[in-house]
Amino acid sequence: MEDKKINSENGMQEFPDLNDDTPIPLTEEEEKAIELWKEKRRKVARKRRRKLIWHVAFTTILTAAVFVCGILYATGRLPEIQKEDVSRRLTGIWDKVVSMLPEKSPESETEVPDAEEKPDTEKTPDTEEKTDAEKAKEEELARAEAQKQKEEQEEQKKRNKILKKAEKLAAQYDYDKAIKTIKSYENYSSYKSMRSAIKSYKETKESCVAWPLEEVTHVFYHTLIRDTGKAFDGDYKEGNYNQVMTTIDEFNKITQTMYDKGYVMVSIYDMATVNEDGSMSPGEILLPPGKIPFILSQDDVCYYHYMDGDGFATKLIVDEDGKIRNEYVEDDGSISVGDYDVVPLIDRFVEEHPDFSYRGAKGIVALTGYDGILGYRTDIQYKTKEALQDDQKKFLEEHPDFDFEKELEQAREVAEALKAEGWTFASHTWGHQNVGEISMEKLQTDTQKFKENVDPLIGGTDIIIFAFGADLSQIDDYSGEKFEYLKSSGYNYYCNVDSSKYFVQIRDRYFRMGRRNLDGYRMYYNPELVEDLFDASEVFDKSRPTPVPPM
Repeated sequence: MEDKKINSENGMQEFPDLNDDTPIPLTEEEEKAIELWKEKRRKVARKRRRKLIWHVAFTTILTAAVFVCGILYATGRLPEIQKEDVSRRLTGIWDKVVSMLPEKSPESETEVPDAEEKPDTEKTPDTEEKTDAEKAKEEELARAEAQKQKEEQEEQKKRNKILKKAEKLAAQYDYDKAIKTIKSYENYSSYKSMRSAIKSYKETKESCVAWPLEEVTHVFYHTLIRDTGKAFDGDYKEGNYNQVMTTIDEFNKITQTMYDKGYVMVSIYDMATVNEDGSMSPGEILLPPGKIPFILSQDDVCYYHYMDGDGFATKLIVDEDGKIRNEYVEDDGSISVGDYDVVPLIDRFVEEHPDFSYRGAKGIVALTGYDGILGYRTDIQYKTKEALQDDQKKFLEEHPDFDFEKELEQAREVAEALKAEGWTFASHTWGHQNVGEISMEKLQTDTQKFKENVDPLIGGTDIIIFAFGADLSQIDDYSGEKFEYLKSSGYNYYCNVDSSKYFVQIRDRYFRMGRRNLDGYRMYYNPELVEDLFDASEVFDKSRPTPVPPM
């Protein structure tokens, strides 16, 4: 034993005194073994503390999360998912938590491994095989979960898209179509957002009232002035522009004011419908309280040659985003693209204020044909070069590469885009004729030219807006050969310029309506006639020369 020692003098063994309290010195190996044992004990203690802290913290967070989600779900604030999905997801989260907790009991963790025990990082072949299998299973489950989440996200996007479409339809007062759109989604009743939207649309629809058709007003414009300096430059055309044209600034102010007052654009086809036998029946316009229907139209949307260089747009186009815009020729000959006339300005306004349009309706675009339509030189005379006017000859001379077929194609494209955006077309007579004064023969010739040169590009029309504000009669019902001819030519809707607040006739064979001109002349001389729409003193463009020439 280490404690005994040999007496060097007598060779006898000497044993330690049992009453001696002096510590027995340890060998170096013993000291290392004890230190190793202590270090392992410390490691075990730290490991236990970390696991305990993690366990308590994660359990607390999970409990709080489940509690909060339960409250949100019960109050309807949690994003809608089916109840079985909630259960499945919470179960999956709990399983993951359990898998992360210590597998050994606290008692087993107090056991101290022998000095010869291999480190925890070393695993036997059997353990490695088990881990690989578990990893493969976890990866498979993760892929399945990721795929399911992706599918759920796609479905959520689809629901959001449907709800957004329905919201726009409802904003434009088409509640039935909005509800039908939502119900097209399978299982729509399982989602609170969809059920709530349907309920809201039904309630709003029930609040709507049928507007008296005889109290619907009709306003119209000509081509808008973009550059007042060029339009009002003192030449012989200035007076006419000052009388019958409206500036972009005036138009925008009028539009905003009418919107603020609750006005909503409706279609002339909402006012009356044509039956199979050609007879007419009153329509129906249902609007919530506070909304007021009106019809909008624009005359002479052809961008005539005589207007070149006078501060007006030159044509309508469809831009690369599919939106309808204008082209405008700058002083240096370059082309600017923008919103410079009624059509694109209204389109942009409705994009921002969809409730300004009743079920997608926009205005009526009234066309002549002798200079082409929409800024395109589409009349046959540009191809035959027969009976050309001086400005038409000048145009062809300045455009030696003019392609008639291309003009037709581009005009059709714009016309289709207009119809897709809710615009309708009307005849303004091919040659801008006064139907009340021209002969029957000339009316027939003019109508035939419109049907040959314009109808094929716009898909035909049964609306005629008389040029010069003319009409077939005064306030009396229509009759006579001119009416019979136009009716037999397919025209069912007739509009004049009356300037009174309301003028509507719905008869067995036709619909007739007066219109109000919103231009320089009306604002300057008769501001009281438009006060139901806007305050002329706040709208009138100060760049207009005054006095406006009388008519």
